[in-house]
Amino acid sequence: SSDGYTRLWINTHQPWDGPVSWYEAHLVSEEGWDFYGALFPGSPVPLIGHNTDIGWSHTVNEPDLIDVYKLTTNKLNKNQYWFEGYWKDLEVRTVDIKVKIVGPFSWTFKRTVKSSIHGPVLEFDHGSYALRISSVKDLRFLEQWYRMGKSKNISEFKEAMKIHAIPMFNTGYADRDGKLYYVYNAKIPKRDPRYNWKKILPGESKQTLWYEYISFDKLPQVYDPLEGFYQNCNSSPYLATGSRVDASKPLPDWTGIEKHQTNRALRSLETFGVDPAITREEFFEYKFDVEYSRESIIAGVRDRYVSEMDKKGIPEELASAIDLIRKWNLRADSMNTSAAISILTLPNAFKLEDLKYDRDSVTIKLRETISYLKKQYKRIDVPLGRVVRLVRGKTSLPLSGGPGTLRAIYSKKEGKTYKAVAGDCYIQAVEWGPEGQLNAWSIHQYGSATRNEDSPHFDDQSKSFSNHELKVIRP
Repeated sequence: SSDGYTRLWINTHQPWDGPVSWYEAHLVSEEGWDFYGALFPGSPVPLIGHNTDIGWSHTVNEPDLIDVYKLTTNKLNKNQYWFEGYWKDLEVRTVDIKVKIVGPFSWTFKRTVKSSIHGPVLEFDHGSYALRISSVKDLRFLEQWYRMGKSKNISEFKEAMKIHAIPMFNTGYADRDGKLYYVYNAKIPKRDPRYNWKKILPGESKQTLWYEYISFDKLPQVYDPLEGFYQNCNSSPYLATGSRVDASKPLPDWTGIEKHQTNRALRSLETFGVDPAITREEFFEYKFDVEYSRESIIAGVRDRYVSEMDKKGIPEELASAIDLIRKWNLRADSMNTSAAISILTLPNAFKLEDLKYDRDSVTIKLRETISYLKKQYKRIDVPLGRVVRLVRGKTSLPLSGGPGTLRAIYSKKEGKTYKAVAGDCYIQAVEWGPEGQLNAWSIHQYGSATRNEDSPHFDDQSKSFSNHELKVIRP
């Protein structure tokens, strides 16, 4: 930073409604615990946030934590499978499953469940399969989050992380002492490299079973990088600072650790990563960046589609629309008149191998988008904020941002507009000063009354959220 402050963004992307949408809480105890953070309904501890000394956030990662085994079952006894040279009995039991019907009424169904030495068994017409799931019975994850929240320095935080019961999630940390720490947290099984762990495994041998995990200390991590900066945006842990030198030694491919860079990771490195002395104003500005990198997937898709249509010959009725897409500056600000048609038309993905691109399919989608925009707005160069909206009860507000931007907004068509349903939601910024100062800000897409429509807090933060503004929570 330009002023000696240590700053942390806490900015996970979740659905805006439902059981995994964030609820903000301020926990204060007689023991001196003073924690601002967020949790999911029903959680006994906060899952992200900060206390007066330390703070952390998570982003979702994709380690390979599950293996599938094909079982050879006994034709004379469907509850037996072949393992290590003999028929072994499946564990079979009956469980009660209570299903809510309507209001206070429910119905209890009885179902038979089976498991092998590998784990739970699923039976299909084409065979029986067993699942082996990492850390499925380790309930210490609640203790781990609790101890993370009670930590007062990097040593205590690392000790909490070494409980290693939370099975996944990138974890980024900062504290009042200026310490920065990032770890690709994951409970990854130790596997025999002779097998292809990306495919269904044979279930007859103990050679494909695993009981141990890669130790916490061996996971990719960065501690106090020379650049004074790290990021993770659902992307490669080996490029947290932009340099592979800062991260620990790469692990084998069978771990499933990501190698791709999302647009948000690219833009983080192009903004935070290249600025040698970031002011508070720049810190906030970079977070709400609405641009797609020139190296992003959607930028490549745009260039490819326009080039292919130029070669094929652009139909007259598509000329003005394709010209808007061609001239789009890759920004998703609410007043941008090329963003809506481009974002609604062009296919996008987190990683290149997931991209589904077909020129003719894009053209069909473009025609649909043109029809929609003309019907609803009588034009195709509609400002993005008129199309993508924050809708909460009677409140409807324009939004900047799009899928994969640092100002991440994911929407679905609902009525005449595209209603935001996920992405940026609960956001927190924390800073510790060189003289012991502590300042913090936060915002929620709705407000603290997430279910009570009659409360003034049902949507009292929505306007600020729409305007990229945060409320002061400390001091």
